[in-house]
Amino acid sequence: MGETTRGIPERFKGALVLPGDTAYEAARRVWNGRVNRRPALIARCLDGDDVRSGLLFARERGLQLAIRGGGHSCAGFGTCDGGVVLDLSRMRSIRVDPTSRLATAEPGVTWAELDHATQVYGWAVPGGTDSEVGIAGLTLGGGNGWLMGLHGATCDNLVQATVLTADGQLLIASAEENPELFWAIRGGGGNFGIALEFQYRLHPVGPQVIAGAVTYPWNDGKAVLTRFRDWTLTAPDAVTAFACLISEKGQEPAIAIAACYAGPPESAEPCVGGLRHLGSPISDELGPMRYVDWQSQFDAARPFGRHCAMRSHFMNTLTDTLIEILIEEFERAPSRLSAVIVEHCHGAICRVEHAAMAFPHRGSPYHFEILAFWDDEADTNINEGWLRGFYERTSPLGSGEVYVNSLDNDEAGRVAEAYGPNLVRLKQLKARYDPDNVFRINHNIPVDGF
Repeated sequence: MGETTRGIPERFKGALVLPGDTAYEAARRVWNGRVNRRPALIARCLDGDDVRSGLLFARERGLQLAIRGGGHSCAGFGTCDGGVVLDLSRMRSIRVDPTSRLATAEPGVTWAELDHATQVYGWAVPGGTDSEVGIAGLTLGGGNGWLMGLHGATCDNLVQATVLTADGQLLIASAEENPELFWAIRGGGGNFGIALEFQYRLHPVGPQVIAGAVTYPWNDGKAVLTRFRDWTLTAPDAVTAFACLISEKGQEPAIAIAACYAGPPESAEPCVGGLRHLGSPISDELGPMRYVDWQSQFDAARPFGRHCAMRSHFMNTLTDTLIEILIEEFERAPSRLSAVIVEHCHGAICRVEHAAMAFPHRGSPYHFEILAFWDDEADTNINEGWLRGFYERTSPLGSGEVYVNSLDNDEAGRVAEAYGPNLVRLKQLKARYDPDNVFRINHNIPVDGF
């Protein structure tokens, strides 16, 4: 392989991909088409020994190091310019123990793969809202999703992880072993090491849930969003619902109330029925479906290679002023591919103390995201401009908090908003586990001297 890879042990079992190799162009691409970086080396690891070899090689050479699991980071943190990418996507082992209700998975696993493996036994790990997302990034950043009202965030259900630290140590992080590291990785992102294995608590889910969307005409948008706000005030834990501003079939704007009910089937309609009566629906597709099908429902709207930029924040309430801004700004969206989502966060995810783990934001009932999508690179400036203007109008109405997994790559200044009162402790642990900031291609937790 030549000088570029000199120092990688001969026992490296995976593939080393360099610029000029046939596989390089495909290997360097990540989900977000807006991200276009050219690493000096992509190490496609097959196991923990490969990962350790790649880590130590990058450290010895003083090269930037990016860690890629599913590669779905909107911010593009699964790659870098001129450095080393440790691609873990081939590490996809899954073990399910239905007796102990535990699932163990490697960092290259996607939610589709984990869901299919656990649903064989009628169990699930609370995940996100897209099946192609990798389990690693979602878990390490928190994990909002369709089961959060009933079973909490993904990180709330992490039992232990195997972590490779910056100095090459392999540590078990759990409530019993290295509890400080366990505290930090549940929400602290990739700042503290490379997670090589996750063990999750399983919950009974499905195989069928009541899920889907009730879609309302745009002209009724203000009334529908107001009634959605009222509905959330008494929503039961078993149903998680999002208000989505979308373009129906890529053309006319509409309001879709997407929901997932995972409780007892006989109690479904009293829980979700109110979502059918927020106005006069264009369509009502809320009904029985397989949990794995619902988890993949939004994949088609977010295909690999589409350009994406985002802004987000938590909110304590959906004020009338905010609802008016949502309507006004979405009408101005330059791309009909874009979307706005208001996630209702309630139930189990809100009952965890903010200091219990690094993921702190448990009190704000709404998580708001602006997702700008477009396909033509020439449209980048107009879409990014719309996104920034939209965010600037809504920001004063936010709670001053942000979900770290929803930060874009130009939002380093918002890390304090992501961690709030937990930031001081996170800085101390960053200095302990990664004093040289080896793991810095992320939403970086600052330590004095960096």
